[in-house]
Amino acid sequence: MENELAAKAEKIPEIKNDVCRTAVVMAAKRAIESKRTDRLFDDPFAAQLVGSKEIQSLMDYWEKQDGKDPKSNTLRIQFVAVRTKFFDDFLISVIPEVHQIVILGVGYDTRAYRLPLPPELCIYEIDLPEMMSRKEAILKDIPSKCHRYSIATDLQKPWVHLLTNHGYKSNQPTVWLMEGLLMYLDKTEINTLLQTISDFSVQGSYLGADLISVKSWQIGSKTQKGLISKNWRFGTDEPEELFAYYGWNASVIQPGEIRANYGRYSVQIAPRSVPGMRRSFMVTAKKE
Repeated sequence: MENELAAKAEKIPEIKNDVCRTAVVMAAKRAIESKRTDRLFDDPFAAQLVGSKEIQSLMDYWEKQDGKDPKSNTLRIQFVAVRTKFFDDFLISVIPEVHQIVILGVGYDTRAYRLPLPPELCIYEIDLPEMMSRKEAILKDIPSKCHRYSIATDLQKPWVHLLTNHGYKSNQPTVWLMEGLLMYLDKTEINTLLQTISDFSVQGSYLGADLISVKSWQIGSKTQKGLISKNWRFGTDEPEELFAYYGWNASVIQPGEIRANYGRYSVQIAPRSVPGMRRSFMVTAKKE
């Protein structure tokens, strides 16, 4: 099956859009993590979605930058490995309370295929047409663990009606996941998105997201060599306040802290009381 998927991926046009390409890099890192003996999760579809050429190209680039340092791959993928594991655990923990999940900017996320989900659960995946069409073409013959609905659209355009057309119920609790999304939107777009989500979420709904600090955004957006960071458009040092404004009670943690380390970070993370630092935040929140 893996060989068939890999062969299929090689025949489908590659992703060209810069922001969509960031999802390709993230999936490549998940594929590399999945090959580790001490892996934090197993994503058997990541390599097939990305393709072996993409993965090898990424590893060749790392070797050129880092030399043959045996720790290179571990350091390069530690954030994605921890973030993926963190939100995997979050989703599994809240699923008993909800019957629908909406993943915005889903990219090559394969949780609908790889997590132990109840078959009656509904997952709605939303991303740009270029991303969704390639993902659908590669995985079309793979059964998902639950009801899965693919919605190809731009989040900067009206999109809620597409959710409801596919059966989304705004009167039932929802889990919203925005993993690797918000830093690519500007402040106005984020405010509009969070307002929309809040308007269509009842009490008892959950939310998961990650963000970067102001310093990370300022430095990253000026680095034109980086595929990921050069596309960043937003950062905040107070994610709790951002979500509280829209009615969400948020808990925030930095990758590498005790509850989000998983044995992957050896360097102590600076406490948030230290200002002006480059940081990443992982947020889980509940509408109360």
